[in-house]
Amino acid sequence: MLRRTADDDETTAEGRLERVVVANADQLVIVSALADPPPRTGFIDRCLVAAYDADIEPLLCLTKADLAGPEEVLGYYAELELPYVLIRPDSDLDALRVLLGGRVSVMVGHSGVGKSTLVNRLVPDAARAVGTVSAIGRGRHTSTSAVALRLPAVPGVRTDPGWIIDTPGIRSFGLAHVSADSLLHGFPDLVEGTVDCPANCQHTAEEANCALDTWVAAGKADPRRLASYRRLLASRSGEGDSRGEPEHRGPGERAE
Repeated sequence: MLRRTADDDETTAEGRLERVVVANADQLVIVSALADPPPRTGFIDRCLVAAYDADIEPLLCLTKADLAGPEEVLGYYAELELPYVLIRPDSDLDALRVLLGGRVSVMVGHSGVGKSTLVNRLVPDAARAVGTVSAIGRGRHTSTSAVALRLPAVPGVRTDPGWIIDTPGIRSFGLAHVSADSLLHGFPDLVEGTVDCPANCQHTAEEANCALDTWVAAGKADPRRLASYRRLLASRSGEGDSRGEPEHRGPGERAE
């Protein structure tokens, strides 16, 4: 069961209120645009933590690949060997259909990343509403409810084409329901670095002897990944933002 909260801090009313995104899915398709709006790795990190906690395999779907290259985003996740697919307006979607085949996949993403457009291309009869992205890079919520859609059979292919579950655009992805230990396992590239930590190390920036700093300094993990992990730790204490800070913002754009 994939869950989220409106807040990271379980001591707040929003943190205690769990919202079920979907049940019985076995793949989480994290849809992120490479531009317009720009990719938000903080949000992707949150989705990965929730997926690993729910024992759901993640798949990164990068849309609008005609507007920007994927190198920066893929470099950020290089140590994870995270499966991904690039989508352009003229893509034939064959690679994505293979990855969706025989599975129940739930699609999540911020508004404006092209999720509903992608669903309509995969399932021509879906008729999911689509919108435009504002001048400051924010999408508008066009899908208002989750819907399960049977993928059409591929001619000449006998395997089950699978199901996709389209969800409304998500502004926040709180992780109050995820334990601190499970939070760390959402960053598998950092786990081995904690072996040399002292007992009961909280892995925060205030922990003087946390081995993660040495691990990153030795080039064994991206420092941005450690910073993201520590932001999530701080957010659990009510010091952060459960919405997932964007990596880049345009003029006047607020975090979503």
